[in-house]
Amino acid sequence: MQLLKPEFGLVFWMLLCFGVVFFVLAKYGFPVITKMVNDRKAYIDDSLEAAHKANEQLASIKQQSEEILSSAKTEQGKILKEAAETRDRIIAEARDQAKAAGQKELDEIRLQIQAEKEQAIRDIRRQVAELSVDVAQKVLRDSLKDPKEQMSMIDRLVDEALVSKS
Repeated sequence: MQLLKPEFGLVFWMLLCFGVVFFVLAKYGFPVITKMVNDRKAYIDDSLEAAHKANEQLASIKQQSEEILSSAKTEQGKILKEAAETRDRIIAEARDQAKAAGQKELDEIRLQIQAEKEQAIRDIRRQVAELSVDVAQKVLRDSLKDPKEQMSMIDRLVDEALVSKS
């Protein structure tokens, strides 16, 4: 029963030891422990705040990336449209140039044909004139063999020349 009823001296020394230990812990241990707990709490709060900011930044970055992707798609559409318009314009210009070149060649060919036609007509006229002169020479040779005929022809030509001058 002695354990259940300690003596007064033992209780006194136990209380004194407890007080000293409590005082030492209260003076030196508890502030350090409290400071560590507060530091840990502040670190956790800062970490949570940083995580919250990171989530906000991630959401903002995601929104910006979607906007950039959207504007890139729009820009891509514009570029493709401009490229198609440029292609169509270049094709139309090439067609126009080809038509103009074809028309120019056609005009040149027509001019060349016209020139060749005129040259052929001149050649035919020259040949007809030569043939006419040859025929006239042969006819005149045969018809002017007689001196009377020669004199009659000279008279007639002189008369015609005089009539045409008058």
